[in-house]
Amino acid sequence: MSVPDSGRIRPYLATRGRTRPVQDIAIEALVSTTNAGRNRGIDPEPERDRILRLCHSPRSVAEIASLVATPLGVARVLVADLEAEGLARVADPHAAFHGSAEPARDLSVLERVRDGLRRL
Repeated sequence: MSVPDSGRIRPYLATRGRTRPVQDIAIEALVSTTNAGRNRGIDPEPERDRILRLCHSPRSVAEIASLVATPLGVARVLVADLEAEGLARVADPHAAFHGSAEPARDLSVLERVRDGLRRL
C-alpha cells in the first residue's frame, strides 16, 4: 500500500482552498515584513512564518515562492493575506515608475521616454 503524497495537499491547505489572492500582486513585487510582522512571534502556519522571516530584507514574490518551495500562486495568496493583516508590505515595482499602485494602462510614459531618447 502506497502512502499518499502529502505535498499535493499542503498548498491547498496553506491557502485554505483559495487559488487567487485577495488582491493582484505582481510576481516581481517586493515584499518586506512590517514591524507588526516582526513583533508577532511565530506564525502557526509554517509557510507564512517562513515568508515573514525571509522578508526582513525585501524579496520578490517569485523569490519567496522559490525559497519557501511552494507554487507561485500559493505564494501570491499567502503574501496578499499577510499584507491584508498588516504583517507584510508589498511594493509594486510599477508604482514607483508610474506613481500609482496600478501599472499604467497606456503607453504615454514609454512613448515620452522613446521620444526623448530619439532627440538625443
